[in-house]
Formats: sequence, C-alpha cells, structure tokens
Amino acid sequence: MLIAARYRARTMNLADIAQVAAIEHEAFPTSWPQTAYKRELANKLARYVVVTDESRAAPESRPPRPRRSLFRLLKHEEEPQPTTDYIAGYVGLWLMVDEAHIVAIAVREAYRGRGLGELLLIRAIEIACESQVDNVTLEVRRSNLVAQALYEKYQFLKVGVRSRYYSDNHEDAIIMSTPPVHSESYRERLAWLKDQFERKWSSSSSDGER
Repeated sequence: MLIAARYRARTMNLADIAQVAAIEHEAFPTSWPQTAYKRELANKLARYVVVTDESRAAPESRPPRPRRSLFRLLKHEEEPQPTTDYIAGYVGLWLMVDEAHIVAIAVREAYRGRGLGELLLIRAIEIACESQVDNVTLEVRRSNLVAQALYEKYQFLKVGVRSRYYSDNHEDAIIMSTPPVHSESYRERLAWLKDQFERKWSSSSSDGER
C-alpha cells in the first residue's frame, strides 16, 4: 500500500550534497564537484529543491505529516533535515534580474516515470512566482523530446538555439521560456495543472506504486 505522502519536495541542504551529486552523475555526461554545490547553497541568487522518498527514511527520523495527497508541494523554507532522507531527484535554479533560469533538473533512474520531474518543475515555477521574476527559462537537448513535451505542457516556448552547446557530443540546446509567470492567465493555467497533477497521483495512492 502506497502511503499518501510518500514523496515530499523541500529545500536542499548541505547534508543532501552527496546524493544530489550522485544523481547528477547518473543523469548527465558531465557533472559538478561537490564543492560547487556548497557554493550554490551559499549563493543568495540560487535555489535548490530536492524530492525525498519518505518510505526510505528511517521511521524515527520522520515526524508525522498530514496525508492529504501523494505529493506535498512545500513552500521554500529552511528546516533542519536528517541525513537519513533518501533523495530521489532535485532541481536548481538561478534568480536573475528578470528571470528564473533552471540550471538542472534530474531524477534517479529508478524513480523516472513516477511524476517526480513534474513535481520538481512545478516547485521551480512556484519559486519563480514567489520571487516576482518575469519568466522561467532553461536549455534542453534537441533530442530530449520527452522533457520538451513536459516543458511545453507548462507553456514553455522554444525561443532560440545554442548551437553545439553540450560538450559531450556537441548537440544543440533548445532555449525555452515561459510567458510572464505573474500574468493572470499563466497563474490560472498553473493552478489548473497543479490541481490535475494532485488529482492524478492522489487517485493512484490506493492502487500501489505506478
């Protein structure tokens, strides 16, 4: 039986660096050293969020939490976390002058296809809205059609190309950007998508893991 609040999105902390670095190494051909993440967490313009698998945390380290849905989207907050949290994925973004740029989003291979990438994308967009920037931007490999479809679902548009951007195989990067996230139309669309996301995964909580 899958517990209702199995996955939780929260702010990344120093205790998470080793697991996040391992996920990055698994997901991307090139990766940062762990010292880079320490600098990122100290950077006031950077925001990093992890999603944890609560079922793999030590029971004594998990305080009781409401179980209203499979996924809990938490506000950006600082809170002490046990090192026993099991990190299933992460997203990082930089808050620029007028945009939030997603620098990385990755999920452990064993956890892909469960909606965790979408959960992290939602949280990144929420942070952008809270930070009152105009748009959310990112780069994605030209060949990564699955990721592009997810971004397009959240109204990212293809606005440019960085030729031979990726150093491992010189593949082009597609630049994608949202419309203004503070506009009424975008906020309404985001609220609807979040509701659909919650409904989908809440309804599956009684059916076992997808």
